[in-house]
Amino acid sequence: MQPLQDILVLDFTTLLPGPLATLMLAEAGAEVIKIERPGGEDMRAYPPQFDGMSAAFTLLNRGKTSVALDLTRERGRVVELLARADVLVEQFRPGVMDRLGLGYAEAREINPRLVYCSITGYGLAGPRAGDAGHDLNYMGNTGLLALQPGPQGTPVVPPALVADIGGGTFPAVVNILLALRQRDATGEGCHLDIAMADAMFTFAWYGLAVGQATGRYPGPGELVIAGGSPRYQLYPTKDGKLVACAALEQKFWLAFVKTIGLAPDLANDLVDPEATKAAVAAIIVMETADHWRPLFAAADCCATIVTPLEDARVDPHFVARGLFAHSVAGAGGRTMPALPVPVAPQFRAVPGVKPAPALGSGNAALGE
Repeated sequence: MQPLQDILVLDFTTLLPGPLATLMLAEAGAEVIKIERPGGEDMRAYPPQFDGMSAAFTLLNRGKTSVALDLTRERGRVVELLARADVLVEQFRPGVMDRLGLGYAEAREINPRLVYCSITGYGLAGPRAGDAGHDLNYMGNTGLLALQPGPQGTPVVPPALVADIGGGTFPAVVNILLALRQRDATGEGCHLDIAMADAMFTFAWYGLAVGQATGRYPGPGELVIAGGSPRYQLYPTKDGKLVACAALEQKFWLAFVKTIGLAPDLANDLVDPEATKAAVAAIIVMETADHWRPLFAAADCCATIVTPLEDARVDPHFVARGLFAHSVAGAGGRTMPALPVPVAPQFRAVPGVKPAPALGSGNAALGE
């Protein structure tokens, strides 16, 4: 018995935040019915293709059912599903579901036990509520991106969609589970207003702490964990790879500087952090990654070599933990490792193969 085995989720979302949230619910046992427009959601067209289907779509929609409906003309068929659903997740701009006659007020009339989750960029209310945006905008408008945008002349786009996943997916899943727990006690559902931008202030926690305590907010690259300390840096090696140094605590820092042979007068990085950073960089770049890797491992000093994704995926540690034990099948039956999700193994089904849904494959079950 999985924790969400008796939960029915209606998924009106597209692209990443909502689909990843409902994937996590599905992995915990929920039945997820993905409501798509007749042509299919946008992610189905994203390259590259895998076995006749978008690889990105395949990973995000493992084990779900697809129902293709024109919501402007087939509201009645959605109402049938609403009447027995436990959770609805939607990701339209504020007001769209209301115009379709499927807003929370209408849904609650049909099913007062429904947990109705709206994921938007800036929330359902407020001066920015109607603004268009994507991950980079939400990070940029909340001060998070300003903490480390990279060099002024060559700013760096973050490698992760922090707002989509950290501000949309995770808060949606957490609050859906909280709402289901509340429903267990009260018998009543609720409307969840998940704004991706809101959680970016959570990610800026240290910058807020510094600014609110001292009255001076950190500028770009000044924060200790955003490039302002030699203890928390990326240092290039001789062969073009990177050392990820995260030796924040004194014991790790002392072990690190001893390992690389840093001059004692520079080990106290409080005296001149920039001089210490430059000296460490000059030492690290003199040797290859293969030279440093065993030395840092032996020193146990929170310094490692940055690993390419293709190598990390087959790292014996992650393989042993079963991160890639589950599989997803494409349209023709070919399989690939499923997307790892942070759902504890005991709450997931036994590792096996589940398909991503063909568009409208669940329509027949609705009587079409």
